[in-house]
Amino acid sequence: MDDLTGRVALVTGASRGLGRDIAKALAAAGCDVAVGYNRDSAGAGEVVDAVRAAGRSAVAIAADISDPVAAADLVGRAKAALGPIAILVNNAGINPARSLDEITASDWSEAIAVNLSSAFHITQAALPDMRSTRWGRIVTISSIAAQLGGIIGPHYAASKAGLIGLAHSYAAILAKEGITSNAVAPALIETDMIKGNPAIQPTLIPVGRFGQAEEVSPVVVMLASNGYITGQTINVNGGWYMS
Repeated sequence: MDDLTGRVALVTGASRGLGRDIAKALAAAGCDVAVGYNRDSAGAGEVVDAVRAAGRSAVAIAADISDPVAAADLVGRAKAALGPIAILVNNAGINPARSLDEITASDWSEAIAVNLSSAFHITQAALPDMRSTRWGRIVTISSIAAQLGGIIGPHYAASKAGLIGLAHSYAAILAKEGITSNAVAPALIETDMIKGNPAIQPTLIPVGRFGQAEEVSPVVVMLASNGYITGQTINVNGGWYMS
């Protein structure tokens, strides 16, 4: 397993929820962390404080990474503050629930732009430095919705399924360059993302409870530390989908 001490990690959507815990877990593993976020500056600042309390450097950078120019700027600013990105965690996303009769073309476009296109834009911007050093780790947060359809809607399921394809494509293309790419597919992790939807109940999960962010973040750290696991989708779902 690779020592992550001094590696620079960029975590998107890191101001709250799963991204927040992943950023803190990477800091505990020795990484300096760029905290990417869109609107929650207070939450991002709290994550920066937590990373620094762990003895690592951190910076919070706001960007709407569904815009490729903004995504490239985020990577540039993170590099200027901390150094070249070695570990990228694609976690930014939205999950507005829509029934089949309610979903609009706008809902579809927004989900694809924020959940899927943003991961492509930020990865493309981070790859040149990874390729030049011949060391990189890309971890993309998908969802069980990519595998079972989920309960949010087809817009969400399709965007999360696209992330798995994106992660696997990068794995195949970059395997000989010292860069791994994997997806993590959680289910019903107890964060703000699952609140307010009465269809989301722990009874859906075979183990009978919601998952916790700290049950997902160690998987991300493991993937960042391992140079032999690539092109995989790691399921963290309480037994809801088995592979």
